[in-house]
Amino acid sequence: MTPTVQLVALLLIPASLICTSAAAIDTGGVGILGGLRREATLEPGQQSQRGTILVTNAGAEPAEVKVYQTDYTPLIGGCKYGEPGRSPRSNAKWIALTPLQFVIPPGDSTQVYYTISVPADPELRGSYWSMIMVEPIRPISEQEPKRLENDQIGVGVRSVVRYAVLMVTHVGNTGTRGLRIVERTMDQAKDKRLLQLHVENTGERLLRCKVWADLYDQEGRYIGRYGREPEYGFYPGCVVQAQIDLTEVPPGAYKALVVLDAGGEDVFGAQYDLQLEGPTE
Repeated sequence: MTPTVQLVALLLIPASLICTSAAAIDTGGVGILGGLRREATLEPGQQSQRGTILVTNAGAEPAEVKVYQTDYTPLIGGCKYGEPGRSPRSNAKWIALTPLQFVIPPGDSTQVYYTISVPADPELRGSYWSMIMVEPIRPISEQEPKRLENDQIGVGVRSVVRYAVLMVTHVGNTGTRGLRIVERTMDQAKDKRLLQLHVENTGERLLRCKVWADLYDQEGRYIGRYGREPEYGFYPGCVVQAQIDLTEVPPGAYKALVVLDAGGEDVFGAQYDLQLEGPTE
């Protein structure tokens, strides 16, 4: 029997799965210490102090790494990466990076340096953002594939993780603030009952919000507060999905005050009538 053709598959873990994490991350090889988000508040024409991204190699072999930029657009159910500087609210062209490619010895680390220079444009208002990608360069293994039964050839699968560091620049305290719930649905399954909210940022500034619902029965008696975790980032011009878990609420009719709290005076809300059903089979 003729053997099947040799196949080599690369499993690329999307950066969208890790770009919101703020904890130290390490996959046993290349990793990043510290948060995956950098925020700076600068005035037009101002340059930031030099910042660093610490890239580590916990593996037993030297690791080659490349660093590059992309734009970032959050979407319902995921996010989109694009050519840097194309988005109307991209700050990618404001950021200078060095080095862009390097080798880290085993057990060692390398610092990637960046500075942010905001253009001297008085029309700049609100928040601007992009991503710095840190990606190991891993050649496809040249080892002979394992021969299986019936003279078939095994398929090698290798995971490649790229780390996305979110870079946000706020231009002073400028920019309008505004949120609007454009759609709400109830996802009522056997073991979960979720209030799904599609929230549009109608302003010019990134808002990070706690989202919760205060529930009242039909007689106006207070039932409880649900939600508050996690914190959601709502980006200007984008629609993001937020969820409030109502699984523990008994079935029935309720009035809900939904609150989007970005701190200080930036609090937004809406009132809804909700009908919560019992568990479905």
